[in-house]
Amino acid sequence: MTISTTKKVLGVTAAAGLIVALAGCGQAPAEDPSATSTGGGAVEGFKPCMVSDAGGFDDKSFNQLGFEGLERASAALGVEPVTVQSDSESDFAPNLTNLVNQNCTTIITVGFALAAAAGESAAANPDINYVSIDDVVDTDFDGETDSPNIKPIVFDTAQAAFLAGYAAASYSETKKVGTFGGMNYPTVSIFMDGFAQGVEYWNEQKDDNVKVFGWDRDKQDGVFTGGFAANQDAINAAQGIVEQGVDVLLPVGGPIYQSAASVIRDSGRDIALIGVDADVYETDPTVADLLLTSIRKLIDVGVEDAVMSAGKGEFDATPFVGTLENEGVGLAPFHDFEDKVSADLQGELDTITEGIVSGSITVESYLAG
Repeated sequence: MTISTTKKVLGVTAAAGLIVALAGCGQAPAEDPSATSTGGGAVEGFKPCMVSDAGGFDDKSFNQLGFEGLERASAALGVEPVTVQSDSESDFAPNLTNLVNQNCTTIITVGFALAAAAGESAAANPDINYVSIDDVVDTDFDGETDSPNIKPIVFDTAQAAFLAGYAAASYSETKKVGTFGGMNYPTVSIFMDGFAQGVEYWNEQKDDNVKVFGWDRDKQDGVFTGGFAANQDAINAAQGIVEQGVDVLLPVGGPIYQSAASVIRDSGRDIALIGVDADVYETDPTVADLLLTSIRKLIDVGVEDAVMSAGKGEFDATPFVGTLENEGVGLAPFHDFEDKVSADLQGELDTITEGIVSGSITVESYLAG
């Protein structure tokens, strides 16, 4: 599947205009006084449901994080959630219809690819609350979420990826680092572009010349596998980047990091891996020894908060955008690489974080204010 350049540009421009506030900054809607609470604290009849993107709920990445947030909130509210897994894009609309037919009262869609199907389902079912992870669901690009019953939860991961790019450049001995993605969606390329910006900042500050393979900032395009499966296409993409001589590799797109890890091990070289979404060191110990760090976005926390609010009759459709300032995004610890990175690196990253939060350091992204 491909997305035209025109569509991507229009979509991200609309998204930038749409994100108007961080969750918690606006006042939540008043609780319905007629709502009856269950024993667990949820309003009567509350039924939270979730549909995954391709990759499934055990992808050790964004689908799994969404699922974990749903599970925590459901347990706290004393309700039983319903989940359906998508194996391909053709499953999106039928899965949403399935959840509507099961009388779900809040439906969470995980991933940018679900936006169109979520928008259609929300418009057809105005009495159901929808939570859209990673997309603002502005399919007509008018600067507004398609329906008032959709809450977007998105993440300016370029900020955290900037830190990862700087760290990668600091760590690299070959002066070559690389990245590749699943598909050129804004939610994928935002990692790659932020990473490249961090490398550029390192070069400016240190008068260095670390090169990035796999992403071209001018063209806003790079190396993509065409999907999000850990398959031969992902192996080929990783192999092509590794053959350029990189010693740090950032794969962006759910399970494709597993293919990157296999290529790194087969190379016989010391190549550090960077995870995305979760702290992959914790979610997948099989690659822990390879991980320099991970670029985190707290999908689980966002989902948990949205479900808890909806469960109490306080659903708030105000968009949430995760940033370094509100800790919706961040960089995981260096873990096993703590003694391998420069002693000055963490201090420099802390200073850069302060600069990004204050605005003295600019990180470009489609979600930047």
